Amino acid sequence: MSTYRLKSLLSPRSVALIGASPRPSSVGRAILGNIRKAAFKGEFGVVNTHYPEIEGVATVGSIGKLPFVPELVIMTAPAAAIPGLIEEAGARGAVGVLIITSGLGHCAGSLAEAAELAARKYGMRLIGPNCLGIIMPGSNLNASFSAHMACAGNLALISQSGAIATGMVDWAAQRGVGFSGIVSIGDQLDVDLADLLDYFALDGKTRAILLYVEAIKDARKFMSAARAAARIKPVVVVKSGRMAQGAKAAATHTGALAGADAVYDAAFRRAGILRVSDLRELFDCAETLGRVGSPPGKRLMMLTNGGGIGVLAIDRLVELGGNPAAIVPATRAKLDAVLPRNWSGSNPVDIVGDADAARYAAALEVLLADPGNDAILVMNVQTAIASADDIAATVTGLVSKYRQQHHRAAKPVLAVWVGANQKTIELLSGAGIPNYPTEDDAVRGFMYLVQHRELVAELAQVPPEMPREFEPDTATARAIVAAALADDRQWLDPVEIKRLLEAYEIPMVPTFAAADAGQAVACASELFAQGATVVLKIMSRDIIHKSDVGGVILNLTTPEAVRAGTADILARAKKLRPEARVSGVAVQAMVLRPKARELILGFADDPTFGTVIVFGRGGTAVEVINDKALALPPLDLQLARDLIERTRVSRLLRAYRDVPAAKPDAVAMVLVKLAQMAADIPEIRELDINPLLAGESGVLAVDARVSVGQVEQKLAGKGPANFAVRPYPSQWQRHIEVKDGWRVFVRPIRPEDEPLIHELLRHVTVHDLRLRFFAPMKEFTHEFIARLTQLDYARAMAFVAFDEATNQMVGVVRIHSDSIYESGEYAILLRSDLKGRGLGWALMQLIIEYAKSEGLKTISGNVLMENTVMLEMCRHLGFEVKADSVEHDICDVRLKL
Repeated sequence: MSTYRLKSLLSPRSVALIGASPRPSSVGRAILGNIRKAAFKGEFGVVNTHYPEIEGVATVGSIGKLPFVPELVIMTAPAAAIPGLIEEAGARGAVGVLIITSGLGHCAGSLAEAAELAARKYGMRLIGPNCLGIIMPGSNLNASFSAHMACAGNLALISQSGAIATGMVDWAAQRGVGFSGIVSIGDQLDVDLADLLDYFALDGKTRAILLYVEAIKDARKFMSAARAAARIKPVVVVKSGRMAQGAKAAATHTGALAGADAVYDAAFRRAGILRVSDLRELFDCAETLGRVGSPPGKRLMMLTNGGGIGVLAIDRLVELGGNPAAIVPATRAKLDAVLPRNWSGSNPVDIVGDADAARYAAALEVLLADPGNDAILVMNVQTAIASADDIAATVTGLVSKYRQQHHRAAKPVLAVWVGANQKTIELLSGAGIPNYPTEDDAVRGFMYLVQHRELVAELAQVPPEMPREFEPDTATARAIVAAALADDRQWLDPVEIKRLLEAYEIPMVPTFAAADAGQAVACASELFAQGATVVLKIMSRDIIHKSDVGGVILNLTTPEAVRAGTADILARAKKLRPEARVSGVAVQAMVLRPKARELILGFADDPTFGTVIVFGRGGTAVEVINDKALALPPLDLQLARDLIERTRVSRLLRAYRDVPAAKPDAVAMVLVKLAQMAADIPEIRELDINPLLAGESGVLAVDARVSVGQVEQKLAGKGPANFAVRPYPSQWQRHIEVKDGWRVFVRPIRPEDEPLIHELLRHVTVHDLRLRFFAPMKEFTHEFIARLTQLDYARAMAFVAFDEATNQMVGVVRIHSDSIYESGEYAILLRSDLKGRGLGWALMQLIIEYAKSEGLKTISGNVLMENTVMLEMCRHLGFEVKADSVEHDICDVRLKL
């Protein structure tokens, strides 16, 4: 349900507490005390059937006897009473319930199911059960049993652990870090991580979102919300259970490499979320992101009175991928004029151990004005010569003045005061300067800012256009898989695999199937005639790793050797695996490419996120080498390149010594094709190509395994059953004819359409742009257009239209659904010189058709009163047109589907 009615839970005007008790150790009493201490300003009441008053607060016997209708009801009553109380709250008109109580169970027939059904009956939202509660400083609401109230700030914390949430509150209280909201979600019976990501992403008081995650409940919903939130503001996650599963037994190398935590890592990366390892790093992120914005680059300048700590900081910066800022001659001259002759002369700017506040100020003023750095780290090691507190006061004053003058253009300033007392910490924190106990913490804090900026830039990259000549033969591929399933087989045989890969234009060595030695010799003779050497491999649906039974023989050059080798393989398999069903041997041409690199590529099935793509160094020891990277499909060329670059073997794909570079993008294209195959044929459960030989002439699959099975709908919602990220909806491509026989091709928008959108806008008049955007638009930035072209197809759709004669983009129509997927808001833009030819009508009909297919109930939009052509078209299409009650120059249009 996403953000539906969440505001009433997180910023309620009225609250009721059910289950408070006078017992000193009770949860209800702790929550009652916290609500009163936080001085909640709305209406508040306590419901209790046993006590007429608790802690001086008069109670009532039931929800119905409250003198007001509570928006939020907090429940700490026994588990058995919760479903009935939710029914009462819903009947009274409550909007949501915060269930602190644990022990409601999980399965069908449980108290949790009864509670959910009762809430759904009244359209109520539930947080919990089994949670710490919520803390909303901006609303003076502490509906939790946390030991402390958080102060107001701009960080949101969403936690699956109550203990982690209260630990963050305690830490933040010491550091002066504030929160826009803290929500402990417990068992996520209704409101989950994705709902709260959507809420805080659009919350103007929230600068960054922190997540503590144990497990994702709805991967598709989470990915959609996380991708949207990360484009707006930093999202940082710490995930527990990284080592819980360890290496699992798997039928394929790909499956073995796709460990649970590695898949989570791939999901976070795809969403644009910054992952940290532990609570200490999460604290550092909170310290940094809660106070300063991201720098334009990663050049860090350091100012210190201790050379040793400066050198340590430089080492850590380089290790983490940052750049020590260089000091240009002009800046050096200015520093020479204000510093003693024995200052370091380089970065770190060591102003010597006797530096006082005035010397710090003089150096810092020069560095703040220097365009050669992106951020400054000020460090102080306390001495008996100069007061560390005085230096801190001077630095904070100077930084505050600098920020007032430069506002958003101000570069971040961070601080390390070694051995700082609480007074100094409060002074720095009060001035909004992130401060840390060590140089290591500070440098990592700076790199979090850099990584977030790089993640956002990566999300907004325009991917290269896919080669148009790639057109997979999906019909043949589906038939191969269907035949295996009809034969009740889990594994494709080598010949089927070769045909499957070739259907997706992935070359594989010549491969034949032989049931016995005679057939093997006949197949081998064809290869010998071509001058090839032969390889024999066991064929068995029960023997997956052929080398485990000595099921591979190389370098066979004569028919006699093939006959003997076949007999040897079959006999050995029968001896070592007598229960295995053996169908014969595969006969392949042996490929010798001494300068080719052995790679592994494939995809596997994850129980949480569905299909995951794997790439790494191949060979029989892939699990031991463990040089791999994972990504969630679908992939474009840029995502495939990024996947490759995250491995060590990627360096070997470049030229070195006498080894030429692998053919550009040949490996990346195979990854893209595999991702497309996984989308087209969800019956393929696991696939790996190992090895794939990559060299200057291209790629060649030497061996592959493909596991198939019936499709399992693991992920909720529309789209492929096995993809957490909804792929490109190619089924919506259309050829349409409008007025006077004008032929137009319409398809869903792609990220690589950004240059075409810029070109389209050049053909739209200023007047028409104002009608579309409700304001004069003088410039369209890359970031603005990227938002329009890089859609999450689970939430939005845009169709672009092309003149078939000229292949020029001539129009675009889009729709974006609301948070509960009931209504969508549309917008349309056409080339000004092509209006009146029926294109707008055709695109509007298409977007209505799409909205119906998605199950939306209404389409709405805002149209300027002066846009009479659009208003008239809306009326003809059946829209209801009304003047806006607030903006009198705007009409609200609405169509019931």
